[in-house]
Amino acid sequence: MHLPPHLLPAIEEHLDDHTGPGANALLFPAANGGTLAPATLYRHYYKAREAAGRPDLAFHQLRHTGAVFAAQAGGTLAELMARLGHTTPGAAMRYQHAARGRDAEIAARLSEIAGTARSS
Repeated sequence: MHLPPHLLPAIEEHLDDHTGPGANALLFPAANGGTLAPATLYRHYYKAREAAGRPDLAFHQLRHTGAVFAAQAGGTLAELMARLGHTTPGAAMRYQHAARGRDAEIAARLSEIAGTARSS
């Protein structure tokens, strides 16, 4: 899966500072270098969501947000399925939600398209 280019500098810094050498190094290793325990991940996540002012944000909601943003970026259903690792359209659609304000953006875009078509 490709990552948004604007995230690469932060990811590269994280890799340099927190992971071992080699292509198979763990992205989030435990202090002893092994696999990170889920309880440790959640302990850090809970601190981060508090700092962000979102104590209500469940970890799995990050996946939903990524899926909605990928759809808003123009991903087709097949592309979203591949990105999320889903084998059925129904599974991918469970991650899609109407985003606040998008209806107004869609209406404005439709007017842009109509204006382009009129001037052609």
